[in-house]
Amino acid sequence: MIKLNIEPPVTGKYALSHLGFRPFFLAAGLFAVIGMVLWTGIYSFGWAGLPADYPAIIWHAHEMVFGYAVAVAAGFLLTAIKNWTGQQTLHGLPLLGLVGVWLLARMLPFTGLPLAFTVLADTLFLLWLLVATAQPIVWVKQWQHLAIVGEVALLLVANAVFYLGLLGYWPVGMQLGLYAGFYIILALIFTMGRRVIPFFIERGVGCPFEARNNVWVDRLSMGLFVAFALADLLVLGTGSASAAYCVAALALVQVGLHGIRLAGWHHPNIWQKPLLWVLYLAYGWLLLGFLLKFLTVVAGVSPWLAVHAFAYGGIAMMTVGMMARVSLGHTGRNVFAPPRSVIPVFLLLFCGAFVRVVAVWLFPPFHAVWILAAQLLWIAAFSLFVWQYLPMLVKPRIDGKYG
Repeated sequence: MIKLNIEPPVTGKYALSHLGFRPFFLAAGLFAVIGMVLWTGIYSFGWAGLPADYPAIIWHAHEMVFGYAVAVAAGFLLTAIKNWTGQQTLHGLPLLGLVGVWLLARMLPFTGLPLAFTVLADTLFLLWLLVATAQPIVWVKQWQHLAIVGEVALLLVANAVFYLGLLGYWPVGMQLGLYAGFYIILALIFTMGRRVIPFFIERGVGCPFEARNNVWVDRLSMGLFVAFALADLLVLGTGSASAAYCVAALALVQVGLHGIRLAGWHHPNIWQKPLLWVLYLAYGWLLLGFLLKFLTVVAGVSPWLAVHAFAYGGIAMMTVGMMARVSLGHTGRNVFAPPRSVIPVFLLLFCGAFVRVVAVWLFPPFHAVWILAAQLLWIAAFSLFVWQYLPMLVKPRIDGKYG
């Protein structure tokens, strides 16, 4: 039986609870600023505040994945699933409740309460998100979208593994859970990016254009990405040298496969459209991440270069670009006429990624300076994003519709 999709009437001056992208994109943007301010203080200026049994660098890594990135994914999925299924996804007080549990999990590590409270809140959030994403798909029997739900379920498992490590029950689980969550987020980006980026490019370049996609590239790249992630987790868990060389080989193949995909999506007009070139450059950072992962094994470069190419350049730029576009489209605005402020947002993030990866790599004596610069560029970019998009996310659609 299919649940009827009945939208409530639009009332009041505010619409934060109408659709998932609104509170979650705002929460992600604010947390990107506040979380990085905290990390800058902890890393660069020696601030305290976290419990002794929660190492600061582990907190930073966990919150970038399961805090920021998962918030963006939640907002995007709760919005996209409504479009796919025609069913009203979580909204109103239940949606705000879900965001509230997410926020509680972010705050609890700084309260001095036992870490078990953080574990409980974070686990409850992901369980609730899993149910909220699965229900509409099950109602309309769109089984082709179950892979997305499966990735949310895997995030729940990865987070549980992380907390088993953090609480001391399975020490290696902390690292395995972090990297598993990181790779699941990348898998979500590759899955959703393949669906929407070429579509956005075709509609946005302003002339007839068909982005080239190859089915064999799609299938092979995702299959080999799963193999790459599993092999890397094996290396982390066992230290296997043979698995490390397998990781390097698979990473190099990924560079080629995603390079073919990126070449097929290119059109010169992309560079005139900020909401297109930001996604294109972000995808390029993901390719660089695979290349640096290869060099980590065969040339001994720092593994953190690959991590931050994926995270700062790839995930951050991709998610901000997607939030900027989705927020325009789902508030009734013209996606082909974004605010001019998105350009400095995107450029600040690109420069921050360049500093964090390339400058740190080529000029290591200035490591501390580069890290601080990258942190400040991140804070500036997300502060500008929140300042520009907060009114759109909070106020009703300009066309009077619910959503």
